[in-house]
Amino acid sequence: SRPTMTQVVSISFYRFSSRRARLWALMMMVGARLAIRRVPDIGFWKICGSGGGVGFTPRINIDVFAILATWPDEATAHKRTLNTAIFNRYSARACETWTVYLRTDSVRGEWAGKSPFVISNTGKSGPIGVLTRATIKPSILRRFWARVPDISERIGGDPNVLFKIGIGESPLFQQITFSLWPDAAAVANFARTGHHAEAIKSVRAEKWFREELYARFTLLSDHGSWADAPYLQQR
Repeated sequence: SRPTMTQVVSISFYRFSSRRARLWALMMMVGARLAIRRVPDIGFWKICGSGGGVGFTPRINIDVFAILATWPDEATAHKRTLNTAIFNRYSARACETWTVYLRTDSVRGEWAGKSPFVISNTGKSGPIGVLTRATIKPSILRRFWARVPDISERIGGDPNVLFKIGIGESPLFQQITFSLWPDAAAVANFARTGHHAEAIKSVRAEKWFREELYARFTLLSDHGSWADAPYLQQR
């Protein structure tokens, strides 16, 4: 019989408070690549900066950086993100750090020409993670940024959202939103209404993105603390 896939996705968030630490983190967007590539058991990974809003945003936030990675199972994910030298270097310089561990429930699209997330439904209830990643076509940049910040503000204003952040590999062109919701119904309700639904229609009709990926996850566990996600520290 085929082995059951148990891939786990980790997203580690780091907040830096001093100018020196922020500069270090900015340089590590390139400087950490070799060290992360050599971490045992790591699969797909990306080092990301963050935006100044709560979703897709053209503004850069130099306080917060993130590392997304895939692992063969949850135990390995915990071990490597908490004990490997490169992750510890980030934690040692950060004033706040938080890692969420997720299992993929559904995914469509590609990321840098790859399908990085393996679906492995848990049957577990609890918060739902949603990640949207897009490479925006240069020809529609102005139109995209005229509409999307309003959608991001609506995500931030939704009373059901537990956590939200905009991250990305490069400003303006490659954008990621990650959010946590109490359940699938809350996600579906937001997606069906208002500006978000209108924007999805525009994306499809006008072909805004050169590449896009949409994934939904079950939150397995988390480690650390984050001021922007108080509910999760009370679980």
